Amino acid sequence: MATVGQQLYRPILTAVGSDCRRHVTTRFLPVPRRNVNSRLRQILSLEVGKEVAPESSTVNMEELVGFLYKDLPHLFDDQGIDKTAYDERVKFRDPITKHDTISGYLFNISFLKNIFTPQFQLHWAKQTGPYEITTRWTMVMKFMLLPWKPELVFTGTSIMEVNPETKKFCSHLDLWDSIKNNDYFSLEGLVDVFKQLRIYKTPDLETPKYQILKRTANYEVRKYEPFIVVETIGDKLSGSSGFNNVAGYIFGKNSKMEKIPMTTPVFTQTTDTDQLSSDVSVQIVIPSGKDLSSLPMPNEEKVNLKKLEGGFAAAVKFSGKPTEEVVQAKENELRSSLSKDGLRAKKGCMLARYNDPGRTWNFIMRNEVIIWLEDFSLD
Repeated sequence: MATVGQQLYRPILTAVGSDCRRHVTTRFLPVPRRNVNSRLRQILSLEVGKEVAPESSTVNMEELVGFLYKDLPHLFDDQGIDKTAYDERVKFRDPITKHDTISGYLFNISFLKNIFTPQFQLHWAKQTGPYEITTRWTMVMKFMLLPWKPELVFTGTSIMEVNPETKKFCSHLDLWDSIKNNDYFSLEGLVDVFKQLRIYKTPDLETPKYQILKRTANYEVRKYEPFIVVETIGDKLSGSSGFNNVAGYIFGKNSKMEKIPMTTPVFTQTTDTDQLSSDVSVQIVIPSGKDLSSLPMPNEEKVNLKKLEGGFAAAVKFSGKPTEEVVQAKENELRSSLSKDGLRAKKGCMLARYNDPGRTWNFIMRNEVIIWLEDFSLD
């Protein structure tokens, strides 16, 4: 309210839509002096030039959260997402991609689907603002155009904004866990993509089943399902002592002379963090579908069958010959990263070797150092 001489003027607020939000401009018209006190208090409660508090909306945010739980798992399958849930001028951004229309967004989805064969997993979705929903997800892709078909892993969150007028999504912002600079265009993001294109030779054999929950710049967090191993005593994490004994079991040296399919990786594990070469066991994973009651007994007393309950683990991948010094350095780096990120690591670690060292060049070997975690939560 403004006063010129003895005349009162009232501001007229005009809302202007911009990027799913409302802003105001003002002009002044004269008003009578009578009965202005109550109107004056109401008008002065608004600050000219700032966002106007949105009126009560009929947008059912809980319903939209439920919609995303049903719709997003179809992101890369033949059904696809429901494009009618998005504004025509939807804004999509990730660290290396941007589109400003629903057609551009759908083109990006189609491109990824045809080139990378992605697998998308939605972990959760929840309302995080008046017209905002945040999702957490994992996307694993194989780049089919390269002969070695490298696997690319991205985890992160998507912030999805709702237009209160159309009740549709008008903005979609992806944030990757593996980089700090998520603004478009992020050179850090581009480097993160190219780093994952390097050659790792992973045999086409069954591996223990796990979900990748989070991938940072230094490690990834997995949730392993329970699995069975045949194990014996080893000499050191990087050693091969004991391998022939456990390999003999799956090749038929058991009570039924049953040959069991080979799996990967071969694990060497220690429960001692300070002395990685003490209390070492060598393990080969038994294929899924087997249980302890149906498996034949080992012929050798020093060979045992054991069920591991799985759980949360952090893993770091590397190539080259996994010497004891290299394994020790990787274990120290991983444990330091986990401590910095507030994750509680258990004692000991595992070395996972995926390749036959006699038949694989060192620079394409796939090795991993794995540390079990006390717990983990995807906040």
